[in-house]
Amino acid sequence: MQSQPGLIHETLPVGMLGCNCSILGDPATREAIVVDPGDDIQDIVDILDRHHLKVKLIAITHAHIDHIGGAHKLRALTGAPVCMNEADSFLADHLATQASWLGIETPQNPGIDTPAHEGDILRVGSIEAHVLHTPGHTPGSISLFLPKEQKLIAGDTLFKGSVGRTDLPGGNSQQIASSIRGKLYTLPETTIVYPGHGEPTDIGTEKRSNPFVQA
Repeated sequence: MQSQPGLIHETLPVGMLGCNCSILGDPATREAIVVDPGDDIQDIVDILDRHHLKVKLIAITHAHIDHIGGAHKLRALTGAPVCMNEADSFLADHLATQASWLGIETPQNPGIDTPAHEGDILRVGSIEAHVLHTPGHTPGSISLFLPKEQKLIAGDTLFKGSVGRTDLPGGNSQQIASSIRGKLYTLPETTIVYPGHGEPTDIGTEKRSNPFVQA
């Protein structure tokens, strides 16, 4: 899926659970942020090569295996630091347990090179991604808001017509509702939401019709 001119933005579903990995590139500097490289690293590299992009930052919205599983491999290939909220370190420390749930090989924990906190701005070239700490799906879940493009990479916090599950370790249904109402529903209604799985939506639609969290 290619975005409007001015920002290179491609998303591709990776891994057995179809995590949406976002590639954000500055067309002038050819520098890029890769968000949630959960698996299928060669497919990600192919897109980077097609656009002649160099990865400067790997951002993880939360430490579930389908979002973080390929981060160590991508860092090894690119040298780009891994950025994640430290509250999810306990999940990253238990990737073997997560892998056993899915019956897959355990990926290596990439750790955290650059902690992501509420209010941080991730800058790569002309790209500015504002970090919103949106706990609930996991304690360290973050969403990334790009104000110039009015785009939100929401991880597994907000989906089209749904929200992230809260029945896994560290999940909290009250927190996720508070995060959505207090952080995401306050964004411009025209903001396009790119969730961690499934199709894009927009803030206005979710405020009006999401059955799980009303505005």
